[in-house]
Amino acid sequence: MTGTLTPAEPVTPRRVRHPARAAFRAELRRGIAPWVAPAMALTIAVPMISKAAQWQGGWGDTQGLLHSLTTLIGGPPAAAAGCWQGGREHRRRTTALWLSVPRGRPAQLVMAALPVAVWAVVGHLAAVVGVLAATWPYAGAGGPSVGMIVLDTWFLVCAVFTGFVVGRLWRWRLAAPVLAAATYLTLGIPSYSESGLRFLNPAEQYYLSDRVPVAWFVPVMGLWLGAPVVALVTAYAVRRRFLAVVPLVAAALVAPAIVSGGDGLFREDPVARRLICTESVPQVCVSGLDGPLLSQVSDALAGPLSRLDGVPGAPRRYVHAPEGGPAPAGTSLLPHHTRGWTVVRGRLPDPADYAHQTVRRIAERDCPVAVLMAEDSATQRMWETDDAVARWLAPTDGPGLDTPHPARLTAMGDAERRAWLGRYLATRTSCDPKAVPTL
Repeated sequence: MTGTLTPAEPVTPRRVRHPARAAFRAELRRGIAPWVAPAMALTIAVPMISKAAQWQGGWGDTQGLLHSLTTLIGGPPAAAAGCWQGGREHRRRTTALWLSVPRGRPAQLVMAALPVAVWAVVGHLAAVVGVLAATWPYAGAGGPSVGMIVLDTWFLVCAVFTGFVVGRLWRWRLAAPVLAAATYLTLGIPSYSESGLRFLNPAEQYYLSDRVPVAWFVPVMGLWLGAPVVALVTAYAVRRRFLAVVPLVAAALVAPAIVSGGDGLFREDPVARRLICTESVPQVCVSGLDGPLLSQVSDALAGPLSRLDGVPGAPRRYVHAPEGGPAPAGTSLLPHHTRGWTVVRGRLPDPADYAHQTVRRIAERDCPVAVLMAEDSATQRMWETDDAVARWLAPTDGPGLDTPHPARLTAMGDAERRAWLGRYLATRTSCDPKAVPTL
């Protein structure tokens, strides 16, 4: 019996995974690494949620607090996680076995530390996305600074690798919590200094309400953060340890630029300078960052503006400007917006108080200290007149306002009152009590 031979099917070679890739995937799924992401996300998100009223609605306020929490609160556990991962072989008593594999020490270090850094970044970015999404419905124009997000992410990577090297060198089971405490103190104490050296601290609290970083800040600060870490890793893992001097020299070169930059590391946000105004006269203008507040501000000022209608010398424009900024002629400044106080999640919680603070600025005088502290009857009459005008324009029953009721203004006829208010507004810049008309 003869059979027929069938051609053999071609054998497809089985795809072989790269050993380094397989090892990296294994490291991502085991040990402490996967737990770092939820821990980091909760570490940042929980304090942010507890202070939501202070940042929701402002991109700068949101990112300023995010930066502080990521560095000062997220940095210590990131360093501790890296330290715990670095001490893993000591705890398992497999250090000699680990060193016997053909892979070099730099590759071993990266393969063990990088998964922890990856999960730390994932947790951080998850918290950032959630927080920015919570800000977006209440925010005006502008947006978050991508550079600040990248810089904070890079800081966490540096913290993990620093902790990993410390864990390899410090063979103590309590090294991780001790390193976390030391990291917190190292990052927190410089914040209380007035020296320009505090700007070298990655956890320095930046005022970002209406400011953005200058173009060179992120790359230079990133170099300052990463260079010492690269030097530490090089000194530990590379055979030619003298190469660690190179990144240290780079850090020394950029440090003076950061110190001398100081507050100049940030510039005014162009969106903050752009005004959004009503079409009516007098105009009410808010910063582009507070565009959603325009209708609320206009409604809150409707009463005072109607009472100033037809008064000679009354402001023709009400403008939001940075605290302490000068007011141009014919312009009065609006109160400064503070998240969590005067503005909460894109709303004015107390429109009446906002209106009163606005008219207070109409009646305020920039006088020398000697006039402010004077106790003579003429000066006291001037301050009482200012209070009476402010309370008549925007009545309020707030505590501590025990000034006399402006009954005289109320009793005047419309024409007489407009004439008197015109004479009064003509003395807004005067500190001479005799120039202020008697009420």
